[in-house]
Amino acid sequence: MPDTFDPSLFLPIGIIVFLLVMSAFFSGSETALTATSKARMHRLEGDGNLSARRVNLLIKDRERLIGAILLGNNLVNILATSIATSVFIALFGEGGLANAVATATMTILVLVFAEVAPKTAAISRPDGFAMVIAPVMRWVVFVFAPITRVVQVVVRAMLHLFGLDVSKDSAVFSAEEEIRGAIDLHHSEGRVDKEARDLIRGALDLNEIRTEEIMIHRKSIEMLDIDMANDAIIRQALKSAHTRLPLYRENPDNIIGILHAKDLLRALWDAEGDADAINFEALAREPYFAPETTTLQEQLDAFKLKQEHFALIVDEYGALMGLVTLEDILEEIVGEIEDEYDSPVQGVRPQGDGSVNVDGDVTIRDLNRAKDWNLPDEEAVTVAGLVIHEAQCIPEVGQTFSFHGFRFKILRRRRNQITALKITPIT
Repeated sequence: MPDTFDPSLFLPIGIIVFLLVMSAFFSGSETALTATSKARMHRLEGDGNLSARRVNLLIKDRERLIGAILLGNNLVNILATSIATSVFIALFGEGGLANAVATATMTILVLVFAEVAPKTAAISRPDGFAMVIAPVMRWVVFVFAPITRVVQVVVRAMLHLFGLDVSKDSAVFSAEEEIRGAIDLHHSEGRVDKEARDLIRGALDLNEIRTEEIMIHRKSIEMLDIDMANDAIIRQALKSAHTRLPLYRENPDNIIGILHAKDLLRALWDAEGDADAINFEALAREPYFAPETTTLQEQLDAFKLKQEHFALIVDEYGALMGLVTLEDILEEIVGEIEDEYDSPVQGVRPQGDGSVNVDGDVTIRDLNRAKDWNLPDEEAVTVAGLVIHEAQCIPEVGQTFSFHGFRFKILRRRRNQITALKITPIT
């Protein structure tokens, strides 16, 4: 090492410092522009924010953006290392020592000041950082565009040889899945409460849930036999908590119409209270049937189009399976809706030891929503159905099964139907 410092080395050292600043700029830009929220930038652009518009133009083609950033970053890092090597050769002379010291020094400088520091700063405020550097980065992308285009073609051709499709139309996750992931993440971090999460997820799930999964089963439907005496029909209709009741003749599968309470009251008024003067078959509204495979979104659209609130669900053979109402679909979004005629929802009874006693006909979706669990509902609709599916048999009272992180104990059974279970999370 020379006894005196050569003043001519100030210029290359200054260039090295400048190149390190440029490297920090590229590193911070890469982190900020890849971590920035596209949705938030879109909203800000809609509010007239010019900086957000520049960011959106940049991230619209992320492949070209990343190519330009990496190209610029590698250029300045390689150039800084080359100049640093020449500086250390001037200080220590030719030999391995100069190269070793230059490599070690530049590795530390690049790692600390050009990588970790700027990326840490950018990730803490990605949106603000992205809007600040967007004007400069736009010119960088423009200047490097010819080179990055060639790089894109080469990279895509190489990845295509390995069967990888990186085109814009090859997204792995749909927009709905991205929203679900984001809302679940924010909920786990405590920034979104359970009610808001369930509301958003319920709206997104309408396209994935079929009516058969939420319908009231046929055995639980209140129906009226049109062959009964008129006063008996009226008495049963007035006792019901529902305003719409199916009318059948001879057997419950033969639905001939829907009796609406308002129509009944109007007919009674017109008949001056004479029940025998009412023709229920003429009074009944035409029943609306829907297939069990209809999604909730499709059924909701059909309700709006037909101005209906009530649909009878049938299978592929036309047999009655159950019914679904507009309220049932809305409850999948906003949760249970109770009016003055509804009884409190029964079937989920938490116990002091952390377990939950559940009626067998409680749906898995309702239980998951009530307890914030994640029991699978792909193979069964009700809790009893899930146990039967997993056990591959109809369990006896007292039997216990463990799956999906829970212990299921059969409490009651009526014939071939499980009517009550005890569910305990396995910690």
